[in-house]
Amino acid sequence: MAHLKSAIKRIGTSQKANLRNRARKSALKTSEKRFRAAVAAGDATLASSLLRECCSKLDKAAKVGVIHDNKASNKKSRLMLFMNTIQAKAE
Repeated sequence: MAHLKSAIKRIGTSQKANLRNRARKSALKTSEKRFRAAVAAGDATLASSLLRECCSKLDKAAKVGVIHDNKASNKKSRLMLFMNTIQAKAE
């Protein structure tokens, strides 16, 4: 356990940030699951709106520092490829 006042405060702020970051990561995963479910169901309109939402959340998470910028870019690229599969089936 920390003895210095500044160290005690730092532990508290770290715990708060950890909770915030976990919530953001969980929201990212949930939105990605919803998007993948929409693609699997074949609902292109819902999938495109969920893709927009998912990309926005990824960008915000990368901006704040919850995930790395490159991870967000890779994730968005994968989701776009997944979206292209449903569009190819529709044609």
